Amino acid sequence: MIIIGGGAAGMIAANFAIKNGAADVMLLEKNEKLGKKLYITGKGRCNVTNDCSVDDFIRSLPHNGRFMFSALRFLPPATLRDMLRELGCDTMVERGQRVYPISQRASDVTKALTRGMAKAQVKLGSEVDSLIIEDGAAAGVKLRSGEILRCDAVIVATGGVSYPVTGSTGDGYRFAQAAGHKVLPQNPSLVPVTLSDPWAIMLQGLSLKNVTLSLFMNDKRVYSEQGELLFTHFGISGPLTLTASCHIAGADASSVRLSLDMKPALSRETLEVRLKKDLQSNGRKQLSSIMGDYFPASMAALFPAIAGVDGTTLCSQVTAKERAQLLDTMKGIPMHFVSLRSFREAVVTRGGVDVKDIDPSTMASKKVRGLYFAGEIIDVDGFTGGFNLHIAFSTGALAGASAATYLEN
Repeated sequence: MIIIGGGAAGMIAANFAIKNGAADVMLLEKNEKLGKKLYITGKGRCNVTNDCSVDDFIRSLPHNGRFMFSALRFLPPATLRDMLRELGCDTMVERGQRVYPISQRASDVTKALTRGMAKAQVKLGSEVDSLIIEDGAAAGVKLRSGEILRCDAVIVATGGVSYPVTGSTGDGYRFAQAAGHKVLPQNPSLVPVTLSDPWAIMLQGLSLKNVTLSLFMNDKRVYSEQGELLFTHFGISGPLTLTASCHIAGADASSVRLSLDMKPALSRETLEVRLKKDLQSNGRKQLSSIMGDYFPASMAALFPAIAGVDGTTLCSQVTAKERAQLLDTMKGIPMHFVSLRSFREAVVTRGGVDVKDIDPSTMASKKVRGLYFAGEIIDVDGFTGGFNLHIAFSTGALAGASAATYLEN
């Protein structure tokens, strides 16, 4: 058996292939080390999974989630945690049910998986050029060096095209297409957003907590959540933005509308009472001077202009119409979407090998005998919180076990 790719999916595939009796497992990785992308997940701490039920997990996969039922039943989050513990990497649960190694080091996850595949032959710096398919079955691979490696089963776990610096350059899509698979267009997901609003750019570096970001597609609200948001030199990032991007990936930019509620804990009526009182008690002050009671300093200075009101206006002279503009903007600052950022900044890839061409109960190709797919190469993705990494782990585990069974028959 040959496994192409030494990331999360490939390493755990090797673990489960060996566990299920595969005697000859070779893992090919084109990088100089295994788990290169794992080292940057969870800000270097590796958010390995999410400690939730299978049903809750599926609900956190907005794209082709139902395809994952068999893989998640085969390797649910609790079982993955047990496996890592047995391999010397204890885990813990943090906010949002996110699971991390207790050591807080992504390298310990890679070390654990490496221990579990000690019987496998690992060849680093080995870049695959193409699959060898004979009589409708996987028969080996050809390396870029020209070397031919023969086998009776191949698992493609080459990742997507997000963070290409880690080696995810879409090689697997080419292999899949050559094998007769439909490969759907790729788009960045879990990625920051570019805006056209000059005021947003001026707020670069400002981090907001407890705000609500809402996303509308063709004027229908498809996402609204309270949390953290970060302004950048191009627009917005942070947890809220990344999750919203899952719904935007692949969509027509003209259909996208974003709105930011700065005071989600307060109703518009409550805010109106407070604002009226503040305007009356600070009549001789300029409007911009009292905005610091509502927003961080950098935003307070810009907010009247964002709302279309002159910040130098005396509070006593603010009209009812202007007060309404201020309130409407507090409860829903319009942000003008331009695009998602590139794959260089994306956590995951939307698109890839069509799930209709893969048997969800085994991760086997429906086109080629002995060919399996695992991880980000498959057209499935989820929200932040460990879901995408567990997609890689569960599909990799199922592919490894299934390929071992295939070789026995």
